[in-house]
Amino acid sequence: MILREKEEHQALIEKTIDYLEGNGFDNIKADIEGCETPKSFTMITEGIGITPDIVAENNGRVQYIEVGLKSEDKRLLKTKWKLLKTWAEMKNRTYRVIAHKGSYTFSDKLMSEINLNKAAVRI
Repeated sequence: MILREKEEHQALIEKTIDYLEGNGFDNIKADIEGCETPKSFTMITEGIGITPDIVAENNGRVQYIEVGLKSEDKRLLKTKWKLLKTWAEMKNRTYRVIAHKGSYTFSDKLMSEINLNKAAVRI
């Protein structure tokens, strides 16, 4: 999700963190109040900062996790997802999108538009 949507959807990020903890993830960092914030990236061409929604470890492997939500700014969301996927590949890490009820189709369609090979995880 993009920055201006994170405050109004903080509960979904917390629900996603609970899901990850229940599935054995640890060292969880999230871009919400009360959690350690993951490393941010700056897009110089756009003049914006990009922070993954969640960064977590599972069996010693770091994963960048995005919470897939319907967004009005598809272009910025696509840019963010492509950047994080590329960064994950460069660092030999995993990238995934987790979609909540009502946003799965949007997230899955957006992922196919930018040629992400995986389907969104549905919770």
